[in-house]
Amino acid sequence: MANRFSTRTIFLVAADIVIVVGAFHAALFLRFGAEGLEYHLLEQFGWLKMGFAAVVCLLALYLYDLYDFTVINSRRELGLRLIQALGITWVALAVLFYFFPTLMLGRGVAVYSVLILLAALLFLRLGIHYFLGHPDLGERVLIVGGGAVVEETTAAASLRRDAGYRIVGYLTNQPDRPPATNGRVENLGAIADLENVVEARRIDRIVIGVKERRGTFPADPLLKLRLAGNVTIEESTSFFERVTGKVHLDNLLPSWLIFSIRPRDTRIRTFVREALHRGLAVIGLILSLPLAILTGLAVFLTSKGPIFYKQERVGKNGRVFNLIKFRSMRVDAEADGEPVWATEEDKRVTFVGRIIRKIRFDEIPQFWNIIKGEMSFVGPRPERPFFVAQLAETIPFYEYRHLVAPGLTGWAQIKYPYGATVEDAREKLQYDLYYIKNQTLTLDFIIVFETVKTVLFGRGAR
Repeated sequence: MANRFSTRTIFLVAADIVIVVGAFHAALFLRFGAEGLEYHLLEQFGWLKMGFAAVVCLLALYLYDLYDFTVINSRRELGLRLIQALGITWVALAVLFYFFPTLMLGRGVAVYSVLILLAALLFLRLGIHYFLGHPDLGERVLIVGGGAVVEETTAAASLRRDAGYRIVGYLTNQPDRPPATNGRVENLGAIADLENVVEARRIDRIVIGVKERRGTFPADPLLKLRLAGNVTIEESTSFFERVTGKVHLDNLLPSWLIFSIRPRDTRIRTFVREALHRGLAVIGLILSLPLAILTGLAVFLTSKGPIFYKQERVGKNGRVFNLIKFRSMRVDAEADGEPVWATEEDKRVTFVGRIIRKIRFDEIPQFWNIIKGEMSFVGPRPERPFFVAQLAETIPFYEYRHLVAPGLTGWAQIKYPYGATVEDAREKLQYDLYYIKNQTLTLDFIIVFETVKTVLFGRGAR
């Protein structure tokens, strides 16, 4: 599944742990010698202290997207992010060591370890980027189909450099309709040449995008290749979903959703999920109470009107509920009574409202909606009934997003920037359907962690 903990990510995390522990070992040796190293490891609980430092370091690397290869575009950006992450690690450890001196590995160790870490982590990631970008390495992919399928598959593969896909070319029975890929993808012939092309080009994966399968679908050669076990074969819809983290509305068939693999929501699974989400909301409400008081006071002192703002939203199974927010707009924002899309640079937003919307403090009261059971911590963002009625007429499958409870945050919110148009709603629906189709507690926690990162660095959507 796209953007989950892939084999490469697990390997990178494991390698980072080895590097962090190794760096602290080397730093202790350089600072205290062999005897000092043994003393700190055996008598000063050095292993536990190293493990704690490794957790802080890995968290900083995660916050700076150093486990997401789709974000980093150059070696210079890689170096800057790595320096920033290690800087944050050093500051965080310095603060913790100040308040909890027993966690310290030894004086002067931090200086040695940071220099060793920077060199080792930079070397590791530059090596990985080199291998991922090398044209002769990675999975060699053949597309069976033409036109839009080639364009979409090529674009999806280019978004996931960490997956190491290499689009070798495509086979099609429509040579007069070349895809708009600027000549980057080679036409390797007709679909009948499939077996020869797979052997000659050493293909590892075949992506099937043939929509009209009667008389053109290469069932026999695909069956031989599949049973031989040398080639991975999948539909273009599944490939697109896996590497982009969204479903493709234009190619979406109900049967594909019906037969998709998703664990059944048993009573125990539902109870555990709701308990965890409400528990997170209670914790969030308690921790954010001081911020909520300051936010409410700022709203009260800077603009006329109530502190809180209630608005009807559509929840699970189409039930309407009142969503609670700190008021960020003028009281007369919709003076004529006609609902209006909120935009990123909306002039109806007050000065304080613009700040609290940017840092998401206006959403704090929604913890109460979650505790009441009207929302979940994670899910599609609830929309107003007026817009739901409009969008359901325009966008296919739109009402399917109401099969689950709406959320304070969601997959679409961390994957797609702020939008306030029908096209934006359509794009977000593709992410929402992906979430609904693949909903698990693991994905929920990933979204929560990504949301924290989004809030801290001011990225993402509302």
